[in-house]
Amino acid sequence: MNIEANDGQLTAELARRLHRALSADKGQLYNCLQDPAPEVLRATLRNPGLREEHLLVLLKRQDLPEDLLKAIYQLDQTGASRQLKLALVKNPATPAPIVQTLLPHLHLFELVDLCFLPSVTADQRLAAERNILLRLESEPLGNCITLARRGTATLVGELLIKGEPRLMEPCLSNPRLKEAAIARFLRGPKATAETISIIARHPRWKNRPNLRQSILRHRQTPLVWFTLWLPKLPKRDLRTLLLSRQPTSAQQALINNELKRRQKG
Repeated sequence: MNIEANDGQLTAELARRLHRALSADKGQLYNCLQDPAPEVLRATLRNPGLREEHLLVLLKRQDLPEDLLKAIYQLDQTGASRQLKLALVKNPATPAPIVQTLLPHLHLFELVDLCFLPSVTADQRLAAERNILLRLESEPLGNCITLARRGTATLVGELLIKGEPRLMEPCLSNPRLKEAAIARFLRGPKATAETISIIARHPRWKNRPNLRQSILRHRQTPLVWFTLWLPKLPKRDLRTLLLSRQPTSAQQALINNELKRRQKG
């Protein structure tokens, strides 16, 4: 009897909350959005007073079931609101196919900010990065410079590969840039005497032994870097450079001169 009575009370209580979710005014609706029962939350979506601001509050909850998030995605209000699209993308429970559909509707730097949110999943971050990379060719230089300063390791590495001299400094100063990305750039076809020198002068990177070796092995490297760096290299590294068969004749001459100088010494 007690169990049946309790069940009846629970059913009556749930029915009351469902009715309130369907009929609450705009102010009362905010309380309904905090209800723990998914069926009550689904009922709020049918409330005629539901507005964008209510949905934005609801989407901050990280315990929403997938079917509710799908229902929010299908609302006409969501289709007309970039803010709701962004809130859906930010919710870690939003299904991946919905995220993929919404990402192209977001602004470039909304996507960048999304990459750094602690609540965003690895898959969501990767999808956001892919969308950003697809836009790079059509973005103005100013946006690319800002992205070079603010972007993730993946994004800044891809910007560096473009070889645009005006992007080099912001890329190299980005704390998330990896040394491996610079080494990859130096092995690629876009490295020039100008961009190589920008790396060689940069206070963060100029003293990295592996990068110095990569720079000295490049045929586009200006001779000034050989003049400055060769005296500090171990003899075995000088011989390795000479045997690599990559230096130009002028670069080879400087390496040979440095070896001869040491022999005389």
